Amino acid sequence: MEIKYCWRCKLKVPMLDKEEFKIASKLYSKALKNTKSNKQERFQELLAYYNNLTGFAETEPNAIMHHAIEYYGPDCVKCGKPYRTPKANICAACGNKREPNA
Repeated sequence: MEIKYCWRCKLKVPMLDKEEFKIASKLYSKALKNTKSNKQERFQELLAYYNNLTGFAETEPNAIMHHAIEYYGPDCVKCGKPYRTPKANICAACGNKREPNA
């Protein structure tokens, strides 16, 4: 887990590493298959996992599913916010152009 800026949430949040996200994805899939309870009950296990792991009181299960480190690029050298994707060449936050091979 690593704290990074999320451009969707517009704040710094705990981002899950590959193994942590793999577990979260399984819990999310399991919850989607459970149609017999309301949204809060269905995703309770996922929310508890994320909250216990990170200490961040997330209430929206869909937000957790885009808080994966591997979905973001490196931090911009100018503003410190991560590029929106690993392949992005321009920082969406400040417009800085990424150096080749960076």
